[in-house]
Amino acid sequence: MKYVLSISIGAVTFLLICIAWLQSGGLARERMRSSRTPDEATRLLLTQVQARNWDKALSSLANTNDVDKASFVHDLGGSNGSLLTYATLEKFDVWPLHANEQQATVRAKLHYSTAVGPLDDVRDFQVQRAGDTWKVSWPAGKLEKPAPQVIPVNYLRWDVINRGAEDDWGVQNVDSPQVRIVSMNALQRPDRVVILGEIVNEDTIPAYINVGATLLRADGNAMAQENSFDKISHILLPKQVSPYRIDFPGVQLKDIKSVRMDAKSMLVPASADPVIAVNRQRLETDPLGKKVLRGELLNQSGQIVNIPHVLASYYDGSGKVIWVSDGYVDQELQPQIPVSFAVDLPDDIAPKVQNYHVTVNHFSSSHTS
Repeated sequence: MKYVLSISIGAVTFLLICIAWLQSGGLARERMRSSRTPDEATRLLLTQVQARNWDKALSSLANTNDVDKASFVHDLGGSNGSLLTYATLEKFDVWPLHANEQQATVRAKLHYSTAVGPLDDVRDFQVQRAGDTWKVSWPAGKLEKPAPQVIPVNYLRWDVINRGAEDDWGVQNVDSPQVRIVSMNALQRPDRVVILGEIVNEDTIPAYINVGATLLRADGNAMAQENSFDKISHILLPKQVSPYRIDFPGVQLKDIKSVRMDAKSMLVPASADPVIAVNRQRLETDPLGKKVLRGELLNQSGQIVNIPHVLASYYDGSGKVIWVSDGYVDQELQPQIPVSFAVDLPDDIAPKVQNYHVTVNHFSSSHTS
């Protein structure tokens, strides 16, 4: 009897292991090792990228010897404290675009999770036939590095000295900066109400700002309260203007009687460096058919910007702010090396856009702004 029980336990254990292996994608991984189709070759590569197994990912390429490992890892896994270095490739969707007997193009949508929210990346992979299998052909090239040079530093800087514990009674800190909301617009979106506009630092000192809004019912009671979170340039130098956007999911504009706005400011040390130029701006349609604002960021300073954050405001013919969008760039900004960016724009808003303005927040390992 004891032998029967032992054999039963062993059989059940083996069955559970097989089920777990199948559910974890073991069968799919075994099949992908053969890469019998362009789709399977792409999935094999992305599976290794997902596991950050860079050596295996490189070995699965059709042109392994032509690909620089540092450039490959930088492109898919980030470096220098960029957003990709803190991201996890949660999943990916793959579908073929076109193919013949020897070559194919496969499109993949990569879904990353990051500390600042989800990040999606759409890529087209060129896949080649190699005997009975297929392999992805990766673009050859080496990681671009800034050339040795001297960059003069002549930017403005503000330091703050507050009162100390040993100071005499009555000694006050510097007053908070004067800021003002210069415009506010309420929009009804399919699944939410959006409050957007612009705020200006009217003072001669830098300010850390945040904008909040409270929606009021007809009886004067509060319906919902939200703030701009990261859809704003939090640090404004003197006379600078920032757009802001506040989202209220699940709210209908018809239910709102009025909106109470609240702008908070705090004095902080700040500087006008690094200077990030925005070049080649244009509205386009991306490969998935979405309207996007594309451009290039150029870090004109001598320090690395680890995580750039793009904030775009859009205006109609009367100069009214009709939308604000933002997006994090997954690569760092090396000095003097341009990096592309793209931020989404709703399809129904795009035809109304007559002008737009892009600002860049920057997050660096040494400081944040």
